[in-house]
Amino acid sequence: MFNGDKVTTKDKFSCRQAEMSELIQRYELGSLPGRPSTLTASFSGNTLTINCGEAGKSISFTVTVTYPSSGTAPYPAIIAYGGGSLPAPAGVAMINFNNDDMAAQVNTGSRGQGKFYDLYGKTHSAGAMTAWAWGVSRVIDALELAPGARIDTTKIGVTGCSRNGKGAMVAGAFEERIALTLPQESGAGGSACWRISDYLKSQGANIQTASEIISEDPWFSTTFNSYVNQVPVLPFDHHSLAALIAPRGLFVIDNNIDWLGPQSCFACMTAAHMAWQALGVSDNMGYSQIGAHAHCAFPSNQQSQLTAFVQKFLLGQSTNTAVFQSDFSANQSQWIDWTVPTLA
Repeated sequence: MFNGDKVTTKDKFSCRQAEMSELIQRYELGSLPGRPSTLTASFSGNTLTINCGEAGKSISFTVTVTYPSSGTAPYPAIIAYGGGSLPAPAGVAMINFNNDDMAAQVNTGSRGQGKFYDLYGKTHSAGAMTAWAWGVSRVIDALELAPGARIDTTKIGVTGCSRNGKGAMVAGAFEERIALTLPQESGAGGSACWRISDYLKSQGANIQTASEIISEDPWFSTTFNSYVNQVPVLPFDHHSLAALIAPRGLFVIDNNIDWLGPQSCFACMTAAHMAWQALGVSDNMGYSQIGAHAHCAFPSNQQSQLTAFVQKFLLGQSTNTAVFQSDFSANQSQWIDWTVPTLA
């Protein structure tokens, strides 16, 4: 715990997750608002319309649902940032979420642009990824209000690739109604750890780091700018972000591309995996790094792994999700000075 107490039970770990969420919001991602004062939803054709109101301001946005040709309603569904780049699984609906409409990611000058900021103000502390996560939560709210959409809201997944993969991981971390999080090639700001990436850059790696990433887009809170050149002072790293998802399903899909920091991603997610181990559900979190292939091109040799996670968490089947592989090895002793507890 933040006060130095050891986490010894699953209940205490839930409290620790709440602490980590607060710390990550405060120092990196910005504050995540809750459900707005008013929220209504309507469904017509394949379009779900969500209307939100707060303090006299209102916004409206839509998502498109593509139904599977197999299975029965209500269907499990995957919310896909920008449509996603994973193949649509059998029996699962796909929901196209236009995250750029919620918060722009054109360049650093696009901070404060998008419907989230129309509602909460252009100077809100939330970076784009937090704004997107808020939007995902509102989509789930709307699905709960619109049974005509024929979606099983207890079986929701989220995915995205690259910058949208970062966003998908943040959504899974902050929204407990997401049963399966599927970040693809998320790199820095996603499955990589800031500390490890800085070290690898110091050793000559061509890798994205915290100090570089803030010059690209408004994905993070401006507060993070003060820490990108001193990341060891942060009381968390991205193994902590991933651990917010535990014990729910997380399958991290990575690639071997230098800029994405494949070694950092594998070592970071190796640390994160220990949260699921401590909770006694090790197989609820998997990691697969197969490369090198084109960025965001999903390789066929990861298909069976993806299918196993989808079948387990979205279709309620018993499958083998014991997947943890990489082109690299992780020097755990360099980064991890703890042992996995067994939480009562």
